[in-house]
Amino acid sequence: MSNHLQQIAVRWFEAFNAKDLDKLLSLYDDEAKHYSPKLKVKQPETNGLIHGKKAMRVWWQDAFDKLPTLHYKVTSLTANTDRVFMEYIRQIANEEDLFVAEVLEIKDDKIVFSRVYHG
Repeated sequence: MSNHLQQIAVRWFEAFNAKDLDKLLSLYDDEAKHYSPKLKVKQPETNGLIHGKKAMRVWWQDAFDKLPTLHYKVTSLTANTDRVFMEYIRQIANEEDLFVAEVLEIKDDKIVFSRVYHG
């Protein structure tokens, strides 16, 4: 089971790094939630939490448009029965690398909640 969840995480990174929003969003449940400290800063009214694929599409499209060199380098993937713990390095040209941890909660093969933590 955990290997199957790791494959979802691998597909997540492939879609993100290819900036393929449709592929990325296809991994999420329609009612999924996403939490990020960067959301809290850039969209304070969200308090860091967005809900649904439409909001996620807007959020990530903005990131891809503004940060064309954005790339995530995976350092660790650990899965249990219903979540994947991902550690990666957020890389952007001319910026210091940022160490990130993210948890994907998965139900019925879809991500229902993703939470980002900065190290």
